[in-house]
Amino acid sequence: MRALLHAPNVHGGGGLALLQALLTAPDLQFSWSQLDLRAPDYLCVPQEIAVHYVRRSVSARLLAEWRLWRECGAGDVVLCFHGLPPLLPVRGRVVVFVQNRLLIEHGRLPGNPRRVRVRLWTERVWSRALQGRSSRYIVQTPSMAASLRRWLRRDVPVSVVPFAPAAPSVATCEPQIAGKKFDFVYVASGEAHKNHRKLLEAWRLLAQAGQRPSLALTLDSDTYPRLCRHVAQVVAEHGLAVTNMGALPGSGVDALYRTAGAMIYPSTAESFGLPLIEAARVGLPILASELDYVRDVVDPAQTFDPDSPVSIARAVKRFLGLAEARVKIGTVTEFMAEVLR
Repeated sequence: MRALLHAPNVHGGGGLALLQALLTAPDLQFSWSQLDLRAPDYLCVPQEIAVHYVRRSVSARLLAEWRLWRECGAGDVVLCFHGLPPLLPVRGRVVVFVQNRLLIEHGRLPGNPRRVRVRLWTERVWSRALQGRSSRYIVQTPSMAASLRRWLRRDVPVSVVPFAPAAPSVATCEPQIAGKKFDFVYVASGEAHKNHRKLLEAWRLLAQAGQRPSLALTLDSDTYPRLCRHVAQVVAEHGLAVTNMGALPGSGVDALYRTAGAMIYPSTAESFGLPLIEAARVGLPILASELDYVRDVVDPAQTFDPDSPVSIARAVKRFLGLAEARVKIGTVTEFMAEVLR
């Protein structure tokens, strides 16, 4: 039996970090792999693994599916690390690792560029129509497993097997804001579900109330130029203490955590939320969405409604120990006085 690794579209974010952890495991058993051509600069692939790099194009992806079909024997095991079952009926046993919650959602995809919506809708159809080719699914959290089981139309086993990259061997951070370069950090790419726009609106509300906590973002201006321009515009218009550090390698992210007082995480959909685990490892308090994926992996210091900038801003105020003005409850007489005024 051989183990084959199929990951033709894993090239960034938490998926890339998990792929690197997999490839550097001491008991690695893969003998053949297909990897995204955009990933080699971030991956250390052992020499004993035969590698085929896949370009970012429809024709290249289809060729990769054909190559997998040709390579896989009856006794082999294929790990589809990119979350999609094989397009062609391979002879071996197929294990699909689902890391993208958007693939198993039924709703619309607001806020994403048209090309991203087309890709996600295509992958949703692909994954749903061909789920019978999967021998087993693997996810990393109980809430993700529950979502996947509701989505499945077949009785395919689902295993919950969480793993993460090894923690950096450095001293633990002190979990307080005093003396830090940034009050808050948000390590995330710029997809719509990462919710940067509502986070910025919350920061604008805080500035309107006279509070300007500092915030570090990690957005790649080449990949998300429109969002980066929006961030720069809002920061300039309202004088916000928001700094975009750009895309950072793993070591850069670790260093950024150690300059921050807390992690804020307003994402509306995650299969795992690797930055939450990384932040917790270095002792950062976490302010996050009140959603199942968060409490699967960490106990946040404060939570909020990710769809409400007001809720996000209030959670920040609570964490900072700032008073929040409440509505003054009047009388019926005062109400009628306003009616008749």
